[in-house]
Amino acid sequence: MVYEAITTLAGPEVLHRAKRFFAERVPLNAAYPEKEGPSFVTFRGQGGEEIALAIWPHATGTSVRISTLLFDQVVDRFLSTLPLADEHVA
Repeated sequence: MVYEAITTLAGPEVLHRAKRFFAERVPLNAAYPEKEGPSFVTFRGQGGEEIALAIWPHATGTSVRISTLLFDQVVDRFLSTLPLADEHVA
């Protein structure tokens, strides 16, 4: 499934928070960084399942897109921790 959000956080802060969240906040479903760059990070978790997160600039903050097959609840929970941008701002 693919999840998307727009946050007021800067891109590097989103990546930092994701790395901490997926490794520490959900111990039974932990996932750890496998590959990363300035605008993405992929995580590997139980059974080799993957979480892929990408960011890019948006007019009101940072766009975040996350895809996963197994970690739906954990990804949704992570996105709920981000301060969302007001999408109606021009």
